[in-house]
Amino acid sequence: MNLKPLQDRVVVRPAEAEEVSKGGIILPDTAKEKPQQGEVMAVGPGKVGDSGEIIKPQVKKGDKILYGKYSGTEITVDGEEYIIVRESDIFAIL
Repeated sequence: MNLKPLQDRVVVRPAEAEEVSKGGIILPDTAKEKPQQGEVMAVGPGKVGDSGEIIKPQVKKGDKILYGKYSGTEITVDGEEYIIVRESDIFAIL
């Protein structure tokens, strides 16, 4: 992947949606929920603070993260789907 995010943005490869419910029912594509976790693929250099210093991001490439359900912008690069989110939209590192 040749994609470099700017400022505090993070490129995430979302986890696959569940194929089977907890009760064992196979879910069709229309019933699958949008995943809220994924793997960090690239991280920007950081956000510029009020005094001009760069605040480094807390996540790094390879981290498994939990992000907001409707966060970010979905993109496709080389046939792979990714989401670009701000670091503030990331809730936790798993």
